Amino acid sequence: MQEVSVKPIVLQPNGPIPNNPTLPLLLYQQVVSGSKDTETWFKEVFKQNSWTGTWTNGVFNYHHYHSLAHEVLGVAAGFATLVFGGPGGEEVEVKAGDIVVLPAGTGHFKKSASSDFSVVGAYPKGQEDYDICTEDDNMEEKKQNIKLVALPTTDPVAGQDGPLMQHWKK
Repeated sequence: MQEVSVKPIVLQPNGPIPNNPTLPLLLYQQVVSGSKDTETWFKEVFKQNSWTGTWTNGVFNYHHYHSLAHEVLGVAAGFATLVFGGPGGEEVEVKAGDIVVLPAGTGHFKKSASSDFSVVGAYPKGQEDYDICTEDDNMEEKKQNIKLVALPTTDPVAGQDGPLMQHWKK
């Protein structure tokens, strides 16, 4: 992994999207260069750092969040504009080699993307049974779930000494 810039983004509750009251979204820019097989690299590094349940696909084109798990999205190919935090939230441009670490409760959706856009997603070990919540779900129950989600024991790309360990504390 090359030296990486990490940007924390604090998101407040936004109507039907709870976001996370204590943990910021983390945007890691250009974690891996385009000269590698980015999809395979993300899968291997996430697994080495105990982020499991990997999958490769896109990002839903509707606002949603997970109340039972944190999530990492490694951009394997292409580029996209993702919206975090619910309707009218923070628009972020991502491209191949970036990752986004989403604390439980963080709203996200794909506003636009290149035709080759894909991400590798994963969850901290033990949180693979994630849920997909929308604005129609029972908010009070979901907020309680979010409070109970354990902190990861490692950063998804840099292990026990990674940026997540400095930014995420309960």
